[in-house]
Amino acid sequence: MYTSTQANSPTYICIYIMHRCVFIIFSFLLLFVQNTTTKQLVAMEGGGGDDNGVVTNKCLDKERHALLQFKANLHDPYGSLSTWRPEDDECCEWRGVMCDDETGHHVTGLEIRSFGLVGEISPSLVNLTYLNRLDLFGNFFNGTIPRSFGSLTELMFLDLSNNSFYGTIPQEFGNLTNLQELSLGYVGRCSVENIEWLSHLSHLEILEMDGISLAKANQWVNVILNLPKLSDLSLDGCELSQVMYPYSSSFLNSSYSSSIEVLYLGNNSLTSSMYRWLFPLTTNKLQILDLSSNMLDGIPKYLGNLCSLEYFAFDNNSAVVNFPDFLSKLSGCTSLTLQELYARRNQFKGSLPDFIQNFSSLSFLGLSDNHMNGTISEKLWELPKLKKIDVSQNYLSGAISENIGKSKARIINLSKNPLQGVPSADHMSNLSSVEQLDLSSCNLGPHFPKWIQKLENLTLLDISSTRISDAVPPQFWNMQFSYLNLSSNNISGEVLNLSSFAKSKLIDLSSNSFTGPIPDLPSSLALLNLSRNKFSGGISFICQIVDGFLQFLDLSHNSLTGQIPDCLWQFNELKVLNLGHNSLFGKLPPSIGSLVQLEVLYLYQNNFSGELSLSLKNCTSLSFLNLGANKFSGNVPFWIGENFSRLYGLILRSNNLVGTIPLQYVDYAMIEWQGDEREFTSNLGLLKSIDLSSNNITGHIPYELTNLHELLALNLSKNALHGEIPQQVGQMKNLLALDLSRNSLSGGIPSTISQMTLLSYLDVSCNKLSGRIPSSTQLQSFEPSRYDGNAGLCGPPLSRKCPGDEGSQVPSIVDKSEGDEEDIDELERWFYIGGGTGFVTGFCMACGTLLLNRRGRHKFFYYFDGFKDWVYIKVVVFIANLQRVRHT
Repeated sequence: MYTSTQANSPTYICIYIMHRCVFIIFSFLLLFVQNTTTKQLVAMEGGGGDDNGVVTNKCLDKERHALLQFKANLHDPYGSLSTWRPEDDECCEWRGVMCDDETGHHVTGLEIRSFGLVGEISPSLVNLTYLNRLDLFGNFFNGTIPRSFGSLTELMFLDLSNNSFYGTIPQEFGNLTNLQELSLGYVGRCSVENIEWLSHLSHLEILEMDGISLAKANQWVNVILNLPKLSDLSLDGCELSQVMYPYSSSFLNSSYSSSIEVLYLGNNSLTSSMYRWLFPLTTNKLQILDLSSNMLDGIPKYLGNLCSLEYFAFDNNSAVVNFPDFLSKLSGCTSLTLQELYARRNQFKGSLPDFIQNFSSLSFLGLSDNHMNGTISEKLWELPKLKKIDVSQNYLSGAISENIGKSKARIINLSKNPLQGVPSADHMSNLSSVEQLDLSSCNLGPHFPKWIQKLENLTLLDISSTRISDAVPPQFWNMQFSYLNLSSNNISGEVLNLSSFAKSKLIDLSSNSFTGPIPDLPSSLALLNLSRNKFSGGISFICQIVDGFLQFLDLSHNSLTGQIPDCLWQFNELKVLNLGHNSLFGKLPPSIGSLVQLEVLYLYQNNFSGELSLSLKNCTSLSFLNLGANKFSGNVPFWIGENFSRLYGLILRSNNLVGTIPLQYVDYAMIEWQGDEREFTSNLGLLKSIDLSSNNITGHIPYELTNLHELLALNLSKNALHGEIPQQVGQMKNLLALDLSRNSLSGGIPSTISQMTLLSYLDVSCNKLSGRIPSSTQLQSFEPSRYDGNAGLCGPPLSRKCPGDEGSQVPSIVDKSEGDEEDIDELERWFYIGGGTGFVTGFCMACGTLLLNRRGRHKFFYYFDGFKDWVYIKVVVFIANLQRVRHT
């Protein structure tokens, strides 16, 4: 299992495929010889055929029973082995089973990758004595790895990677002397106690042991050097820094020569002392070397003499290193062959030196997230094969060199470097081959960079947050973009044409000052963000997005008018629809029920009217529903509680809704758990925020609401509720904000409310409450105005004493400036208070892969090829931004 940036590297892919192809061709030749010999024996002995000498496909009973016993030990949740039936004699036709093509007698291969199988492996597989290929990759096999595997001496390929085994790797693997590929990457919590068995595998070409502890594998370097055909070695995350004696001194002085071409040693906490034993492993055959995620403070000079090295990764090493010194160590014959250099997320300092020009084969240079300063050498742009450059997140300064015009770079990413000045058209006029340009967060403004129009092959452009305060030249809209991001500037004027972006997947013009109607759109969009501008006119243009890829549509904070067109049925992948803060009106179209993937619907502050469409209940994936500040009427729909089981935020405030709060908001399920029958809430069990304020809702507050134990914010203010506050309100221990003001509630404030220790906002003013305010740290800390308008309330923090109280009056707590603060979106304030905590968890889960998975992060941030993943992350970030808690 390879790590770091290797999966993105064309060099790695070519070498990887070449080695696999050689192995496969050799395997087929061997099988051909074996099959021919077997066929001749069958013909002579008359075995395995009918009376006419015709060979049948019926497999041997012994091997069929071995397979059935293997299946019997396992849980198969996906029915992957459903074709393995006892009544079926022809096991060679079972899924994943490969037999001798000529005789059909013997099972020679098991290919059950990623079948989702769970359980321990039966020792019955030892009866498959002709097995030469066993692939169990990507399941949930547990227990120890069977020692009986050592009896399968015909094996040439064994892959147990990505499972859940534990214990030691069996030394019996040393009996598998025909093995050519052994893949044990991330096989589970396993270790190697004595690695001597590996030296018997003289035919081994590929060895993957990622994630296996080799902390006790003394003299492992000696063993590796004793494998004459080994070309690929991956030991990522093997605790190599804990090995006391990785080599013997006498062996390092011997004549053994490594045949390794691909070497991965990342994530081992290695220090520079490792370079002594690395030396014999690195010869002129080495093409790929990955030393990422260690504790190295530089590299030895001998790495500059690897005359076949094409790929070198040095990401995530923590020591402060001078980059010119680092690069000079690679300036031997390595500089002539090196194609890809990854040295990101280190603490490199210094500048890009002129002798970068010596690396004439370099196609990718990744130096992002370092502490480099100084200028970018003009020589960089003269490299003839350079296609991708990323030096973002550094402190490099100076304008883009005029010699950049000679570069053939396909991707240039200089984002978040304090570049000063704007390159002239002459500097960029010859960059006709540039396809992707990322200058985000650079200081390009105030004028729009007109030289961009000269980049005729440009398909990706990101100049967001670049301080541009200007109009876009008309010719710009005739370019052909698949990705365009001009957001967070102050760009003005009309958008003349977007339909020319025929293959565009993403257009983000948000947070600018664009005016006028929105023009025709390309049909292939996956993300469209035109929010926070001054666009006007209707939104029927969205019906032009017909290819079905749209996942994110944000037109909020504009001056758009008219109705929502009834063409939403074509957006079956849409996850976010934000039309808030416009002047749209009318009823919701019936086709809104077609948005079965919709997670966020934000229609706040428009003029929509009528009862909520029944078709809306089909949007069962909703996690955030905001219909506030409109003119919706009728009862609060009961189906919200029945259909929206994933809902985190519900905002219906400032409408004309009537009736009572539906009891369907909370349902119950009687579940037997650990011997006791307990009551669990379902339906809206995930709900974090409810805002039904500023309607005409009547009746009592249902006590069932207090069973929403995960609720963080509840706003029922400005309605016509009556009766008492439910006594069980104290069960809502996670509640951060509670607003019951401006109703007709009566009785006392329940004493259980003092148990709500997380409560940071409470308003029960303007009701008919009476009695003493319960005592707690929170309740007495709120300003008196939160209790005003209740003539019968008494006790701190009010100055009004309760009967029987003695002593001086309690001084009022001075409140901050009050008011409705309608200029601040009260909905957002409530949802920030209520929904944030739950969504932060979801956001971390969704984005954790990008933060922790270097391969995924590399693809996403540096190549921009994964538009679907990019849009997905935009969706997640949008949702998370809605839900982030405001810390004061």
